[in-house]
Amino acid sequence: MGSERQKRLTALGARLRALRAEAGLTGAVLAGRAGVGQPTVSKVENGRMVPSADVLDRLSRALGLDAPTRAEVDELLAAVEAAPPPGQDATQPSGFDDMVRGARLIRSFQCVVLPAMLQTAEYARHVFESGPKPTPEKVGRAVAARVERQSVVYERERESVFVLTEGVLRTWPGTPSLMLAQLDRLLAVESLSTVRLGVIPWRRPVPLVPRHGFTLCDRRAVVIEEFRDERVSIEPDTVTFYEEHFEYFEDAAVFGQEARALLLQVMEEFRGLAATTTP
Repeated sequence: MGSERQKRLTALGARLRALRAEAGLTGAVLAGRAGVGQPTVSKVENGRMVPSADVLDRLSRALGLDAPTRAEVDELLAAVEAAPPPGQDATQPSGFDDMVRGARLIRSFQCVVLPAMLQTAEYARHVFESGPKPTPEKVGRAVAARVERQSVVYERERESVFVLTEGVLRTWPGTPSLMLAQLDRLLAVESLSTVRLGVIPWRRPVPLVPRHGFTLCDRRAVVIEEFRDERVSIEPDTVTFYEEHFEYFEDAAVFGQEARALLLQVMEEFRGLAATTTP
């Protein structure tokens, strides 16, 4: 774990330990009230474990934190998650993984590639192979991590909203067959009650000219997805800026039956390409 990340994790643990002392609780009592193991409390307080958002919520409730103090510890956790280890490359899981796993509401806008949480393994492989200095081992690990991350879209207590331009559907790596499998995946995900999938059709003007994709994790962080890497920001003004932009793109998108019809139309065109493309 990087020194900056460890420094922030230590600060979070120290603050929680001080709050427990102020409440007059032992680690064992706090663990019992929070419904977590005592080793979990010890590891978090000593900076040896990054708590999930659920664990931090349980601890905060058990400590009876007021709203300002709760916001303070939430910010401390977001700061930990926003600090990736030094030297991390584009094929390694980033702070995005921690952010996504801890968020209840995910909102993602994409104008170049498909949202990471919706990519098939083969599509993701092409994405990572396009990164700097890829190796088969690094790409394999990155693909596995990305696929594992995607399980959150099926969890009932979470909500995911994805908005993409039609151009994303028509910017394809590999083969038409790869994109047929990818579009089939989008259709399956669109039917989930936990997911809203919108597409901005080419026939509609975009409200703003998009420069890159981004993903909002609750209302406390945004992952800005630039060409070389992902940058996490927890600055309130930055998060608000991207929330406003997401609303513009969301308003321009079609959802439900219109989105499905568009996906099916693009699939039909890829079937035509598959029939005429030489392997």
